[in-house]
Amino acid sequence: MDLTRLRVLAAVAREGSVTAAARSLHYAQPSVSHHLARLEAEVGVPLLERHGRGVRLTAAGRLLAARAEEILGRVGAAREELDALVSLSAGRVRLAAFPSALATLVPDVVGRLARDHPGLGVGLVEAEPPEALDALRRGAVDVALVFEHDRSPVDVEGLRAVPVLAEELFLVRPAGPGDAGTDDRPGAGDDAAPGRDPDDAPVDLEPLADTAWIAGCERCRADLVGRCERAGFTPRVAFETDDYVAVQALVASGVGVSLLPALALRAHRDPRVVAHALPGAARRVLAVTYGERPAPGAAAVVDGLVAAAR
Repeated sequence: MDLTRLRVLAAVAREGSVTAAARSLHYAQPSVSHHLARLEAEVGVPLLERHGRGVRLTAAGRLLAARAEEILGRVGAAREELDALVSLSAGRVRLAAFPSALATLVPDVVGRLARDHPGLGVGLVEAEPPEALDALRRGAVDVALVFEHDRSPVDVEGLRAVPVLAEELFLVRPAGPGDAGTDDRPGAGDDAAPGRDPDDAPVDLEPLADTAWIAGCERCRADLVGRCERAGFTPRVAFETDDYVAVQALVASGVGVSLLPALALRAHRDPRVVAHALPGAARRVLAVTYGERPAPGAAAVVDGLVAAAR
């Protein structure tokens, strides 16, 4: 199938009409109609049907238009990768990452690349793991930085996933009068030992069975529910938000407790809460790319993420 004709079909699907597609592509309308007719001949099924005074896509047309967007995205990514093969002195790498990583790991990587390879551009997109992986498969980004829990692994079939970090999980609760110096969160103090409670005692969730909980994204909520159920109760979720700043503010206000990963606590630390590590609890952070040998720019980003996590 000819890429120009696929681009025309995708434009018709996106713009809603042949006329609008021609305008967006800067083509003459007869040229658009010609490309569509040739594409129909190539695939052997009707892609458009008359609808009033215009046309609309058939089921086959809608299917092919969706695939066309993905194909064109991959072709665009391949062109950028080929440009970057010569050196890291030019080109652009697109990275999709979840918010707490964008606030912690990613700035260090972008800063290093700017110093070491000033001609290499880096584009950043904020995205949760499912959206980041979808963008990677469509060719909209070159690297997807994602996380997974035991109960909600990410689907990386056909992709290359490099472990970046085993990120500790922390129980976050309101600070009380006796909590001075007991905060175990990352960066809480020179003497703090991330991953360990001050008294080395494991955190017991069972006493929190009657407490309200604040849950995060769908995957984080599944992990929270699973951990509480293993402690013998189903958590009463009072609020749900992906915003780790809002989570800590809600905890500080006394409306509940929550579980947060280490990167979220490094990105923002509310002084009105304390955090205690859950022994053995972690979520995995992965840098995902296409192929066993990603383009040099993407490989540089992955190496930078691993180094930043250390």
